[in-house]
Amino acid sequence: MESDMKGLLDRITAEFAKSKAKLESLRQQKVDEYQGRQDRLALFEKACESLKGVWRPRLEGLKQAFGDKVQLRPQVETGRRQAEFSFTSNLAQIGLAFTAATDVDVRNLVLEYSLTIVPVLLSYPDKARLEQPLDRIDPKATGAWIDDRIVEFVKTYLSLHENEYYLKPHMVEDPVARVRFPKFAAASTLERGGKTLYFISSLTREQFEAKEGADRRSAG
Repeated sequence: MESDMKGLLDRITAEFAKSKAKLESLRQQKVDEYQGRQDRLALFEKACESLKGVWRPRLEGLKQAFGDKVQLRPQVETGRRQAEFSFTSNLAQIGLAFTAATDVDVRNLVLEYSLTIVPVLLSYPDKARLEQPLDRIDPKATGAWIDDRIVEFVKTYLSLHENEYYLKPHMVEDPVARVRFPKFAAASTLERGGKTLYFISSLTREQFEAKEGADRRSAG
């Protein structure tokens, strides 16, 4: 009887030992996963540092091209970088973001382009994505991708100023030439009686002022 009890206790002890070994193996697996993730995050930080010379001058060039019409807000977080642009336009609210992050497993560098235009009165490319393994980053491909996205955005931005749906509330008429055009395209303006007159060229403004002068002399 005593030997039977010893055998049972030995078996119970063996089960506890196996369970403990499993838990220790699981714990070590999680430690290894965490360390591997940290090592890959370090690769991401290294990749971002190496790519500064690729994306920074391009994004600064975009900001410079738009001057005081744009505000740039950079964001730096662990595992993520973002450059957010806000554009001033009398036609729409425009937001553009370039983001560098990782995928869920922290194995790839993920570059994303996101564009929002409100109101939405035309179709336009609003998202793009480029993935590269963290240990095989291609600066040339990265630069070309950013270049293409910037040019794509500029084309979209300029198309707003050619789109009749966006322009309709901003159309004016030259009082001399009697042609309609967007007010922001006016070559010259005059204030008369609390109202702004828009001219398609300096010549039509001169003609308007000459007629005003002639009318005053005739009335006098």
